[in-house]
Amino acid sequence: MNKDHFLNRIFKFENFSSEELALVLRQFEAVHFNKNEYLIEKGKVASYYYFLETGFLRSYTIDTEGNDITTKFFSENDIVIDWHSYFLKKPCKESIQALTNGRCWKISFTNFMKLFHIEAFREVGRTRLINNYFELKNHSISIIADQAKDRYLNLIQEKPAIVQNVPLKHIATFLGITDTSLSRIRKEITL
Repeated sequence: MNKDHFLNRIFKFENFSSEELALVLRQFEAVHFNKNEYLIEKGKVASYYYFLETGFLRSYTIDTEGNDITTKFFSENDIVIDWHSYFLKKPCKESIQALTNGRCWKISFTNFMKLFHIEAFREVGRTRLINNYFELKNHSISIIADQAKDRYLNLIQEKPAIVQNVPLKHIATFLGITDTSLSRIRKEITL
């Protein structure tokens, strides 16, 4: 897919003037990544904001006992970003790693700020930020208030591509359960 077509899916270019559209498109650069490659690493400042075209990624951190815990999955059309690090120039507290090969479109902070005067661009960013916040909030509440089986069923319903393409060990930590518990839940569902 070419840059214009993909970014049109993200930005709905009918909301932009032709001059604004040309400016937006010039700011993005294609990035191909390989499985296990890092787009953002813990301890470094995030320099780019990515729109994921193909592939799967995850953000994760290491807990106090040394366990690798997945905090979010990214799939087609998602924004891949560490909001705090990108905008406040603070070191990342988690890493974002490719689970498959794929392609995304990146924009630097400087180029992002060049576009911020465009109302339609600001609106896309605002909407994505709000949706990201609600997704994070809902996941946090679900970990506390929902049964593990319900969390898994919800993930299947909301993001079936994740369940089909991501290793189960990462899904288990994202759901706040062990691999063994996830296996048991999967057996219950298929019976």
